[in-house]
Amino acid sequence: MGPTRRLNAEEVAARKQKEVLEKDDTERQLEKILFGDQAGFLDSLNRSAQDDNKALTRVPGEGDSKDGEGDDDEGMEDVADEDLFFLDAGTTNLPDDVMEDLEEEQKEGEQEEHRRKVLWNDSDDERITVSLASNTRLRKLRDTEDDDVVTGLEYIRRLRRQYERLHPTPEWVKYARKKQKRSHNHDDNSDTDSDISIDSPSAGSVKPLAELLRSTGPLTRQGQDPGSDTATSPSRTLKLRPEVIDIQRLKDIASSGPSSIDQLHFHPSYPLLLTAGPSSTINLYHISPSSQNPNPILTSLHVKGTPITTALFSTPSHPIQTQAGTEPTPETKIYLSARRRYFHTWSLHTGTLTRISRPLYQSRSSTESLTRKSKKNHELPTCERLILSPNSAYIALIANTGSNLGTVHLLHTATHQPIAQTRIESLNGIADLAFYRDSTGYSVVGKNGEISEYNISEKRVVARWSDEGAVGTTTLTLGGEIRDPRSSTGIDTLGPDRWVAIGSTSGIVNVYDRRSILSHFAKTLLLSVSATAPAGTSSQTPPTSTSTSTHRPTPLRTLSNLTTPISHLHFSPDPAGQLLIMASRWKKNALRLVHLPSCTVYRNWPTDKTPLGRISSVAISPDGGYLAVGNEAGKVRLWQIRD
Repeated sequence: MGPTRRLNAEEVAARKQKEVLEKDDTERQLEKILFGDQAGFLDSLNRSAQDDNKALTRVPGEGDSKDGEGDDDEGMEDVADEDLFFLDAGTTNLPDDVMEDLEEEQKEGEQEEHRRKVLWNDSDDERITVSLASNTRLRKLRDTEDDDVVTGLEYIRRLRRQYERLHPTPEWVKYARKKQKRSHNHDDNSDTDSDISIDSPSAGSVKPLAELLRSTGPLTRQGQDPGSDTATSPSRTLKLRPEVIDIQRLKDIASSGPSSIDQLHFHPSYPLLLTAGPSSTINLYHISPSSQNPNPILTSLHVKGTPITTALFSTPSHPIQTQAGTEPTPETKIYLSARRRYFHTWSLHTGTLTRISRPLYQSRSSTESLTRKSKKNHELPTCERLILSPNSAYIALIANTGSNLGTVHLLHTATHQPIAQTRIESLNGIADLAFYRDSTGYSVVGKNGEISEYNISEKRVVARWSDEGAVGTTTLTLGGEIRDPRSSTGIDTLGPDRWVAIGSTSGIVNVYDRRSILSHFAKTLLLSVSATAPAGTSSQTPPTSTSTSTHRPTPLRTLSNLTTPISHLHFSPDPAGQLLIMASRWKKNALRLVHLPSCTVYRNWPTDKTPLGRISSVAISPDGGYLAVGNEAGKVRLWQIRD
């Protein structure tokens, strides 16, 4: 046997190539199925990249193929519940009424977008496409089952439509829009505040209110617009019976808050409620207890570093008379004040907040006088206690400048300039002030229980009288109406209010019928005029002399149901003044309702289980139908009063 020769590498490779048979078509197909090829690998990469952007772009054929699969139940455990069902809209040929509704909604949306001024446009919105069928959270935006890819602008419109479905427009806003549209059609060339868009930068945070409160004329109280048929239609005056009141609790307006609610005020014309407190935040609520979302908050305003002590609506119902003539009706505002030497006005038309700095130091003479007083008392008067007249023409600022002296500064709302001053000598200063119903004057009470009646036109105190058994007077309020004060009492310079209630630190509330008080002053003033007239002559001038002696009338009823200092007294706004609300914040659930003219306390409400808390504010709606109570926990509770 001869020697064995070793093969080199080339010969080994050639021999192996001869031994391996060439692949036939069947083997190539099996290899492609198992291992794939280069073309399949690249196609898989492209498909993976498209799946990552499935929410923005649609892969042709992918969504349709998946919708058709799933005949069996295998592999369905990890699928979300919302993916297992869809709204069966039938075929693409919808009923005529459904198509009309969809076309109407689309047309309204286009008109709304055209009405609003667009401040900025994103060019990408026109080029982007959004798949509604691929994303489960967007399927609710489809009009039909086959609806899928939409443009960016259409996507924005459908999102806005879905939001409006979940949060429908309040009825009072719809009424305001119709009223505004009628005013535009009546005079297209008129230049009014309604030409300002609610989306303008000056609108601030009051966009829902700007469209409501902007109009071509002044705002009026409920029931004074004969053409109105919705939100401001005249409401029936409640007729309450004594001893038992029909009252029902509604959903709370605010369940909690950062501070106590020290201010509550209803708008005189619209179902709006204003709340404020030491948290420096003002909230406006829409009173709608029967809606799907009861009593929603409309807007809010935060004034940094200003613990608010006064927040009031200012809605003049007629032009204001000044020394220079008739001023146009100012815009609707909210007056805000705190323990500062300035106050703010918040315009609901434009949303602007204006600071009125040092209103009591406009003139040089008043500045020098107040500066001399400040050196003695070490304190300048602040705007903490601000009271607005019923016609929103005057502002009264109470300043206790000494231990036995108090001053009432009277300002005009059109100019915010001081026009009069009333000095009251009383132990520990002034306790409270209340304007007459016709805004011709006001009653101011000192802490010693002496009441001074001030007439604005005469700019002087025309009468004084004392509260019976006064011990630390705290509050005073006026209510009701005398239809003809001159014929029934003989005097018309002390206002037409019929009732006056005065509270004290002992919890006692005295209720007086002002008709007897006015009759007494009419007789006294008539005798004083007759005594000063020459013999044989008769005076035809109505009595206007100031009564020098202090009258001490007897109260109609003394109420002793509360035992802590009275902090709140309010009459219902109706002409009869049927309801008196008295409350104390110094004891839990310390609130009582009193019927007038019987002066009887309602015995069925509140009960031991009524959740009032420590009451910090009380308000009653202009029609007397709603009672709002705020407490120190920041809660605002609402009740409906029925006859």
